[in-house]
Amino acid sequence: MIPLRDIIPSRTTPVVTISLIALNVLVFVYELSLGRAVDVFTLYYGLVPAAFSWVNVFTSMFLHGGFMHVAGNMLYLWIFGDNVEDRMGHGRFLVFYLLCGVAAALAQTVTAPESAIPMVGASGAIAGVMGAYFVLYPHSRVLTLIFIVFYVNIVEIPAVVFLGFWFLMQLLSGVGTLAASSGAEAGGIAFWAHIAGFAVGAGLVKLLAPPQPPEYWDVPGEGRRAGSDE
Repeated sequence: MIPLRDIIPSRTTPVVTISLIALNVLVFVYELSLGRAVDVFTLYYGLVPAAFSWVNVFTSMFLHGGFMHVAGNMLYLWIFGDNVEDRMGHGRFLVFYLLCGVAAALAQTVTAPESAIPMVGASGAIAGVMGAYFVLYPHSRVLTLIFIVFYVNIVEIPAVVFLGFWFLMQLLSGVGTLAASSGAEAGGIAFWAHIAGFAVGAGLVKLLAPPQPPEYWDVPGEGRRAGSDE
């Protein structure tokens, strides 16, 4: 399943979301310019659990391992980030994004503390954004491209179903990798970073988002609940 867009328009310009996307893309372009030296760059700025560094917790959020990696992450950030930023406000959204990224990095480090393979990517922080969207917009829908062998279709899927299925797949995959995550060569997809990011985002959003959203955050076409003063 590939998300194309959600149905909730952003009412403010998502300057933080746009800036994060631009920064990630610029860093990736720089990575491409390094040629073979990119491996040294990744080792220096990526997060190596066996040589944990708080500085690298943050720098690793802006590195990516390939075009599909950065493209997929930025697509998810664009679709879900603008509405969460709309709801939180720009400054709080940036703090929220970074906190989710830190939680994701710590979770992955705990599950594979001896790994010497650098962990890179914004997916843990973006998973936090998805967790926040799951809580804030349960009645939203996501226009999704579905392809199964020769079957291709574009359908609207409830956001809770789309995001809930995504989280379940990360959880199942994460449990499946536990046995192989203790050695120095442990690597691959950081499923536990995704799991932790999503869970922390879902829990943290209520602390940072205003308790009563204004009327224009309603889902289009559904109206407001009768008697609601939100």
